[in-house]
Amino acid sequence: MTTANTTGTTMLADGVRAEAAIDLAALHGNLSALRERAPHSDLMAVVKADGYGHGALPCALEALAAGVRWLGTATPEEALALRAAGIGPDRARILCWLWTPGGPWAQALRAQLDISISGQWALDELLAAVRATGIPARVHLKADTGLGRNGAQPHDWPDLVDAALRARAAGLLDVVGIWSHFAAADEPGHPSIQAQLDAFATALAYAERAGVRPEVRHIANSPATLTLPGSHYDLVRTGLAMYGVSPIPELGAPADFGLRPVMSLSARLALVKRVPGGHGVSYGHRYHTPGETTLGLVPLGYADGVPRHASSAGPVQIAGKWYTAAGRIAMDQFVVDLGGDTPEPGEEVLLFGSGERGEPTAEDWARASGTIAYEVVTRIGARVPRRYLGAGRG
Repeated sequence: MTTANTTGTTMLADGVRAEAAIDLAALHGNLSALRERAPHSDLMAVVKADGYGHGALPCALEALAAGVRWLGTATPEEALALRAAGIGPDRARILCWLWTPGGPWAQALRAQLDISISGQWALDELLAAVRATGIPARVHLKADTGLGRNGAQPHDWPDLVDAALRARAAGLLDVVGIWSHFAAADEPGHPSIQAQLDAFATALAYAERAGVRPEVRHIANSPATLTLPGSHYDLVRTGLAMYGVSPIPELGAPADFGLRPVMSLSARLALVKRVPGGHGVSYGHRYHTPGETTLGLVPLGYADGVPRHASSAGPVQIAGKWYTAAGRIAMDQFVVDLGGDTPEPGEEVLLFGSGERGEPTAEDWARASGTIAYEVVTRIGARVPRRYLGAGRG
């Protein structure tokens, strides 16, 4: 059993090597805070990549309990898994946008998923599945307004819209959404932001003149939800922010946006031992002890998602004190130089959490490894069990 301390975070249960504790009450609160940022728009809870490492189904259910009625996934397989778990179309619309040729179009139609279309090949495959199943599609047409990934380029947009409208006239689909995605909404003032907003307005204007009457128009991601009210339209898509990690760390910590980190990652010390000065530590001996000291062994490594790039830099907290990874982070474990301190084997090691206990955060690990906090939480692997706290209401 996992126990809770007085701050509302968790302590590891006896016999547990490591765990990621997921505070669903914090998730619920984050969604409420995000709704306050976009009071005139619906909110989509993005649960792709197994809920950014937090667990797609538990987070989706908590989002529904918070009143959210749109879920977002990257792949159709992710969306189909949510339907198979019991989240029916009466409970949530689920949009999936990352399609490849030969994808599960028919299954998506039977599951009543919302399907993003970015090009003619995808529309052709979808319409073939519609004719085979007899089930009309709910389609979101995606415009590439400058990100350069998915979406139709401006010169292809009219043809895609017109083809979709011909299919609508034949009773094969309904265009329920028009959407796009920002390239640099996490950099306030970046010139691409206004350029994309203008391009999106142009794409919308063409579609609406042609006869599209979408249920939802959407371009805002987490950073745009927090900082660009003019981008909110009918729906905002909140990913990282709903998990309580700041998508704009240069502008503010989670608390500055009314958010609280949802994931805490912890382990138990596997070994504490005394070593002499000059002792090499971990592969390649990139670290040598500066003098006689104690070393602690943390039983997590890059196979668990702890970034190897944080070698000799990743912070942890043990018994209220910060230490740093000593030498290379290995596949299953890494070492910290305890500086002569002598915690007992089994002592809790907090790698990151909300910061309420003074522990490191996911952003601290992102800085230590030269990456972004998105990657830190998302990469925590399946070998680390998740414990869900404060669930509830869904």
